[in-house]
Amino acid sequence: MLIVFKSKAAGDVMMFGDVAHALMEIMGKAPAAQGIVTVEQLPEAIARLKAAVAQDKAEKPVVDHDERIFEKTPEGGKREYVSLARRAVPLIELLEYSLQEAVPVTWGV
Repeated sequence: MLIVFKSKAAGDVMMFGDVAHALMEIMGKAPAAQGIVTVEQLPEAIARLKAAVAQDKAEKPVVDHDERIFEKTPEGGKREYVSLARRAVPLIELLEYSLQEAVPVTWGV
């Protein structure tokens, strides 16, 4: 399942459902098929995501590009590991643009 984060301030950000739900939780939102980050909630959501990225970078070792690390998928398969920073940066940028324009970020129908 894909989740698409949308804002009038910038282009859409698409993510697989499990990744999007994890980022929703970090932002303080309940994982759901649809939702909103209001203009008032944007500063806290941005701060929480940035703090989680900083913590992840501090806890995870830097991996040589030649070394491949895998993680489990929700279906039980495996995929190449992608850091929280790589996953979160597009969403953080969307939230920041939305804050500058004072418009909410939504996802779902």
